[in-house]
Amino acid sequence: MDSITTDSQQLISRLNAETAKIGWHELQKHYASGNLLSVATGTDLIEVAIALHRDDKALVQQWLGNGSLSRVEDHQAMDWYDCNRLLWALVIPPFVLVQETQEVQEIE
Repeated sequence: MDSITTDSQQLISRLNAETAKIGWHELQKHYASGNLLSVATGTDLIEVAIALHRDDKALVQQWLGNGSLSRVEDHQAMDWYDCNRLLWALVIPPFVLVQETQEVQEIE
C-alpha cells in the first residue's frame, strides 16, 4: 500500500473518531462567530471535511454552488435552537461542520 493511500485512510479514521453528535445550544457560539457550515443530508460529512482539510477549493466551490455545503441560515438556526436539535459535528479549523442526523429525536 502506498503512503498516499495510508495517509488518506489515517485521515478518514481520525476524522471519523472526531465526529460527534451535539446539541445546537452547544454550537451557537460557532454560529455567532460565522464559522459554522452546514453539510446537506446525503452529502458525505467526512468527504467535505477532507476537502476543507486539503484546501480543495474547486470541490468546496462546487458544493457551495449546488447547496451541498452552506452557511447556516438564520431561520434554520432558530428552528434548531427552539428544539436544541441534535446534529453531527466535526471541527475542521477554522470551521465547524454540522449535519442533521437521521434521527428525529431531539435532546433536552
